Amino acid sequence: MKILITGGFGYLGGRLAQHLVSKSNNEIFLGSRIETSPPFWLPEARVVKVNWQSKKELEDMCVGMDAVVHLAGMNAQDCAADFVGALRANGVLTASMLQASIQQKVKRFIYLSTAHVYSDCLTGVITEQVCPVSTHPYATSHRAGEDVVYAAHKRGDIEGVVVRLSNGFGMPAHKNVNCWMLLVNDLCSQAITNQSMRLRSSGKQRRDFITLSDACRAIEHLLKISITQLGDGLFNIGGMWSPALLEMAQRIGERVLAVMGNKVNIACGVDQNDTAEGVQVLNYKIDKLIATGFNLKLDVDQELDQLLKFLVKQKIVP
Repeated sequence: MKILITGGFGYLGGRLAQHLVSKSNNEIFLGSRIETSPPFWLPEARVVKVNWQSKKELEDMCVGMDAVVHLAGMNAQDCAADFVGALRANGVLTASMLQASIQQKVKRFIYLSTAHVYSDCLTGVITEQVCPVSTHPYATSHRAGEDVVYAAHKRGDIEGVVVRLSNGFGMPAHKNVNCWMLLVNDLCSQAITNQSMRLRSSGKQRRDFITLSDACRAIEHLLKISITQLGDGLFNIGGMWSPALLEMAQRIGERVLAVMGNKVNIACGVDQNDTAEGVQVLNYKIDKLIATGFNLKLDVDQELDQLLKFLVKQKIVP
């Protein structure tokens, strides 16, 4: 299968490319605005230059592709600072990539959206039937991207898949990836650098976490299943594991002790809504995905260990 990954040099893109190239029947193409040569961390891949301003060049990228996995976009921090740029990056450019894929008769288009479209603070039981209400520019711009993919899928123009991914964590494919603002990665970095971790909040909030290994396996699964199994094309992808942030920090501390032999201190901040957070419940449901035959491996400790060893080896200090 020939697969084009936009944002292929990024956090999830790099790991996904490494995962897919390990399957002997896949030929992986990495879309990049800057890079032109195959990276040292994935010499088997091919690199295609992305010019988002050129309709023809986007179409040329898609020639002969069986599938496009669209990961290129703007992160949450940048979206908050520039909501117009967010809409263009996550909405308009998704539409441009989708249109090019349709024009070149790409069979399947997978768009990586976010669980945060549902709400600014995820609580309760969340299935794909829950109405998204978040007004954060990161969420609203992703909703714009979702809508064009969903509409194309419904019209039968392409097999469109929208993935609402929860909080992925794990080792990046290379050290230049900008992923150290993410909670788990930040805590691991703090633990290695300072032998301590500080949460900005009380640590009682819950989040659904998924290992990058399981996230990559889930995307691979969605590349393979039949059009009938796709249904409406919308899937939550999460880890079926929603610890409190303090529990996650404690889990990281246990792995630091096991892997490095160091004890890590944990400090928490204070939240105004401390009482409400204490009874918070979160169940990010992935039943639709599981019904298609997918199963999580849930290798949380292995993923954390790899991330910690990567930080030590690369001497990364964000």
